[in-house]
Amino acid sequence: MSAHFGTRLRKGAVNTTVAALAVAALAASQAPDVTADGHGRQTAADTPSAADDGSGIGDSATGNSPYYTDLPPLNSPLPAPSESSSTTPAATGTTEAGIPATVLDAYKKAEAELARSKPGCNLPWQLLAAIGKVESGQARGGDVAADGTTISPILGPVLNGVGFANISDTDNGAYDGDSTYDRAVGPMQFIPSTWAWAGRDGNADGKKDPNNIYDAALAAGHYLCRYDWDMSATSGMRSAILSYNNSTDYLNTVLSWLEYYRKGTHEIPNGTGTVPDNRSDDGTGYTPTSPSTPSTPSTPSTPDTPSKPSTPGKPNTPSTPGTPTPTPTPTPTETVGHLEDAGTASLTATAGDAFTERISTRAETAAGKAVAKVRIRFTVVGDTDATFTGGESVATIVTDAKGVALAPALQAGEKTGGFTVRATVLGRTLSALDYKATVTARAADTLARTSSTALTCTAGGKFADRVEVKATYKGAVADKVAATATLIKSADDTTTNDKGPYFKDAAGNPVRTLDLQTDANGLLTLPELYADDTAGTHLLRITTTGGATLTVELTVTAAETSTPTPTPSESESTTTAS
Repeated sequence: MSAHFGTRLRKGAVNTTVAALAVAALAASQAPDVTADGHGRQTAADTPSAADDGSGIGDSATGNSPYYTDLPPLNSPLPAPSESSSTTPAATGTTEAGIPATVLDAYKKAEAELARSKPGCNLPWQLLAAIGKVESGQARGGDVAADGTTISPILGPVLNGVGFANISDTDNGAYDGDSTYDRAVGPMQFIPSTWAWAGRDGNADGKKDPNNIYDAALAAGHYLCRYDWDMSATSGMRSAILSYNNSTDYLNTVLSWLEYYRKGTHEIPNGTGTVPDNRSDDGTGYTPTSPSTPSTPSTPSTPDTPSKPSTPGKPNTPSTPGTPTPTPTPTPTETVGHLEDAGTASLTATAGDAFTERISTRAETAAGKAVAKVRIRFTVVGDTDATFTGGESVATIVTDAKGVALAPALQAGEKTGGFTVRATVLGRTLSALDYKATVTARAADTLARTSSTALTCTAGGKFADRVEVKATYKGAVADKVAATATLIKSADDTTTNDKGPYFKDAAGNPVRTLDLQTDANGLLTLPELYADDTAGTHLLRITTTGGATLTVELTVTAAETSTPTPTPSESESTTTAS
């Protein structure tokens, strides 16, 4: 034991040096708001607690499970040259520093997808690699099948509150095989309650499997990029990493590997990677309890020599009853009797807009007393594209001292109609509390032409100017508002006219009714108008969702008729006759 301990001390000294160099370099190059102390460790005094990671989501990705603490080698490989400047291969480094082929491919594919779906996040694949190294040693050294699924499940310790967080089962053991408590699962170590909303299908096989590195890497990328965190800014990256596992030591370890991988790495075959040696819990979560050593049988005692009967003594005083074992204090979650609405107002928003009201839920005991530190999950339910800010449909919030959990703001999509936001208590089977929300169509209350030019045309011709109008709602631009343009018979008869001006469809046929939509500036530019041979004043009526109406006059003048000039022969004939 002493020899092993000495080895750990020596290795720790080297790792501390590497951490100091890597973190100090990252702080100097990227982060005016992150400082390094005398030992090279970053300080994050303003880091939120695990109960509230600052993201609006109460539980971390891993449930703050243990992680590997090994740090990168001292000699980092040189940066790989760009393809345009050189064909020299990147430095290969050591096997310990390499990344298994399938695992590396998953990280890079996740980076590419996030660059498309969330470009403002600026997620580097090296950050996913750093987290993957710390969480699972790159899926146990790349012990994965061709499709990216781990050969055997990677499970963290039981989160039963003994040395770790206390997280009761949320998946009925579907992911972690434990129907009593949760455990972190897979190469990126998601706890089931987080995977339920953060899970992604990264390899397009129709499943979201936390044990698949493609799925897990993409899910980790979306998790890090939620709520508009920008990985190119130190504050954004720090918040994201700490939300994954709320520990400054964890932050420093991930940043050390991130800096190492940024300087270049290399691909190694699947299954040939080295699994790290040291973990933040010294491996206690993975080692079964050792059986106790049987006690040595005691030597039989020598029989005493018989003695004379003793004088009867006084009766023994009854022993004092032992102190009763105290009843364990129930966790806050166990005391919740029901959920109550905490004053949520009407939830209505126009398509594309943010809801001005937020959902507020209070956890109460059966007697109506507020319960703090309870995780409330809010889930968007129904046929809608509305989400919480950040694009997620599920958010978990911890109740405050008044027992209240305030859900993130809702953002309406383009689908109109009603949907539900459901509030439930994590870790308890209680009736859900449903909130009804409605998305209304985009609307305009005013339409006006952008030009005062008269719209005229000769019968059988084409109008020189196109009709353009601007839509507003309460004085603001009304964008993406549905509109209908109809050539009507008269001011009193708004049915479609069968004569007069007309539009053309793709085949060139006359059309006198069009369904349109205003652009981002609220403008509506109608197609070209043509006139048949019906002269007179005609009416074009434009209406929008919300009741805005505008009638435009169109004037068609008759074509000029010329008197034919007599031919010379006709003139001579007339003269002769006279």
